Amino acid sequence: MPRGDYLFTSESVSEGHPDKICDMISDAIVDEFLSLDPNSRVACETLTTTNLIVLAGEVRGADVSHDRIEEIARETVRKIGYEQDGFHHANAEVMVRLHAQSADIAQGVDAAGNKDIGAGDQGIMFGYACRETDMLMPAPILYSHQILRALAEARHSGKEPGLAPDSKSQVTLQYVDGKPVRATSVVVSTQHQDGLSQEEVRKIVRPYVESVLPDGWMCPEEEFYVNPTGTFVIGGPDGDAGLTGRKIIVDTYGGAAPHGGGAFSGKDPTKVDRSAAYAARYVAKNVVAADLADRCTIQLAYAIGVSKPLAIYVDLHGTGNVDEAKLEKAIAEVIDLSPRGIIEGLSLARPIYGRTAAYGHFGREPEADGGFSWEKTDLTGALRDALT
Repeated sequence: MPRGDYLFTSESVSEGHPDKICDMISDAIVDEFLSLDPNSRVACETLTTTNLIVLAGEVRGADVSHDRIEEIARETVRKIGYEQDGFHHANAEVMVRLHAQSADIAQGVDAAGNKDIGAGDQGIMFGYACRETDMLMPAPILYSHQILRALAEARHSGKEPGLAPDSKSQVTLQYVDGKPVRATSVVVSTQHQDGLSQEEVRKIVRPYVESVLPDGWMCPEEEFYVNPTGTFVIGGPDGDAGLTGRKIIVDTYGGAAPHGGGAFSGKDPTKVDRSAAYAARYVAKNVVAADLADRCTIQLAYAIGVSKPLAIYVDLHGTGNVDEAKLEKAIAEVIDLSPRGIIEGLSLARPIYGRTAAYGHFGREPEADGGFSWEKTDLTGALRDALT
């Protein structure tokens, strides 16, 4: 029997965290290429440290100059809000080392003759959904994201001028009979302007935490930790180096579900690390939304250059009212999980990725221009029909 009573913790990091800065720059570059040529191929990695931004990787398709790429990197940093001595959008050094995509990779991915678009890499991808929140996401990671997003919005609006861009949150929830009932601890570490005391920062942060957690869920006072080390003035890449793809658990389900290991940011949708993980979430969310289960994990497997998924695996965690093997067959019938099928079905060949890079790729509202299309629940009827 699955354990019903336990504590579970997830963390999030803000857009100003060094790793998230890198994710946001990499995805802004993906968006630039796709806005000019939807068939562009992009694999862009970013590194940041004190007043330095380095971009490396492989691209093909649209013609984007190194000067334009540098401009995108600086503008991304400006929008985040970095104008500090150790990291400033205007005077940081930017090194661009993007080059043409390998011909060996291109021949496996490109469609040719009777060959369809192949997966941009081998690997396994996971999707997950559960009934813990309205967004069918695990509660700890969703609340961790929402706390930081609320603080960032207050900082950008000027409501909280004492806050600076770099921050992290961590929420621990108590589960009873498998359902979250309250927070037992909350940790928020946020960069701030010099001169603010730890208690002053605590007073700034508290109302945003309380506004996110459900009524009556706030943790005990002694378990509410704000900047537990004391001062947090030196932050961002001046305090710690950042890399693209180093926060994959933050990007997904906060540790509540498996992860295939491949990062999302900086990759065009032919890379199944990204697109198939989105498709797996789409399927899992629709399984739960269709009342076929209370929890659902989907695993997909691919080989580089091969269009069809090698395997589809479903785990309903003992909460389902359908046979898992039958559901696996139904999924294969109602959705094309080839790279082309995913890209076309979820309209992924468009510049929609910059907005995904911070505060989670999942548990977001679908947007009118196709952003977060994998969060739609329009597959429920087809799944039910395929099972009858």
